[in-house]
Amino acid sequence: MFFSKQPNLEVIIGADSAIRGEITSKGTVRIDGGVEGSVTADCLIIGEKGVVTGDATVRQMIVGGWIVGNIRASEGVDIQRTGDVCGDISSARLSIAEGGKFDGRSTMQRTKEIPYKGDAVASENS
Repeated sequence: MFFSKQPNLEVIIGADSAIRGEITSKGTVRIDGGVEGSVTADCLIIGEKGVVTGDATVRQMIVGGWIVGNIRASEGVDIQRTGDVCGDISSARLSIAEGGKFDGRSTMQRTKEIPYKGDAVASENS
C-alpha cells in the first residue's frame, strides 16, 4: 500500500452480510461481504472475500476482493495480489501487485498540470 493516511474506520460490511443500495461515508468503508450499488467514501477497502457491483467514488481505494464497476479516486488505487477489478479507473496513482487483475481502461489524473516545453527545447537546439 502506498497510502500515508487512512481515516477512521466508519463502516464495516461483514463477510456474511449483503447490502443493496448506495453507501456514503466521510470515513473509511471496509467491505468483506457483498454490496450491490455505488459507494462514496474517503477510503474504500474491499477485503479478499468482498464483492462490489457498482461504481466507487473515493479519495483512495484498496482492492483485495472483487469489484465490477468504475472507480474514480482522487489520490490512488491499490489492487492487491488477490484483487480483481472489472471496470475503468480514473486516478492520480495506480498500483497493481503481481497476481492482481485489472480489465478496463485507466486514466491517470494529474494533480498539477506540467507545461509542455518541447518547443522551447527544439528552438534551443537549432
